[in-house]
Amino acid sequence: MKRLPLLLCIFLAFCVASGCAHNPKDEKTARQLADEGMKEFQDKDYKKSIDAFEQLRDWYPFSKYTILADLKIADAYFNMKKYQEAVSAYETFERLHPRNEAVPSVIYRIGVCHYNQLDTIDRDQTPAKKAIEAFTRLQNQFPESEYAEKAETPLQECRKSLADHELYVGRFYFKSKHYEAALARFQTVVEQYPEVGDVATARDYIKQCNQAMNEQQAAGDAALAPEPEVEQNTGTE
Repeated sequence: MKRLPLLLCIFLAFCVASGCAHNPKDEKTARQLADEGMKEFQDKDYKKSIDAFEQLRDWYPFSKYTILADLKIADAYFNMKKYQEAVSAYETFERLHPRNEAVPSVIYRIGVCHYNQLDTIDRDQTPAKKAIEAFTRLQNQFPESEYAEKAETPLQECRKSLADHELYVGRFYFKSKHYEAALARFQTVVEQYPEVGDVATARDYIKQCNQAMNEQQAAGDAALAPEPEVEQNTGTE
């Protein structure tokens, strides 16, 4: 009976040496995981698709299918409208595979992720700014790409959002009589967004700001002016 633990240890060691131990890599090959990921992707089960492609990357980091996995994980997040995760995945793909033929489409998708997060003009315009950055980079790096042309429309819409935001904030400052701050916003519309902004309205406000500032200056000067001396009547002729 005392020999039982020793025999058990020998048996377990034999199992490990002979491959009896469970090895997840033995279950599916890189090709099988790639096929599974694509099937789930085409069936729009993006969560399972991501799981399969992540397993592929973890188990077979040097496989030729890892490039596919990197890209389709990003596409799956994009289709799920998880734009922050998609941007991160696309940026990872571009960093790891900078010369891949898919890079123009990847940069375009990064821009679209930000573009799809645009809010109303009274809200933070960071998504518009980031989308413009991505679309502009795409057009500069790959001007002949079909995606550079596709980027033009959302690029201009983002610029219009920024112009409308400047006008909105300018009006707010104008109503609260912060004319100098308002003037800067209206001038931005005219100078930076002449092709998409409401330039006519901005110029009208610029005139009103200048007039109001002149009136404020005149009122301030009048308040600081010394009072005229009044001649005292001494009572003598």
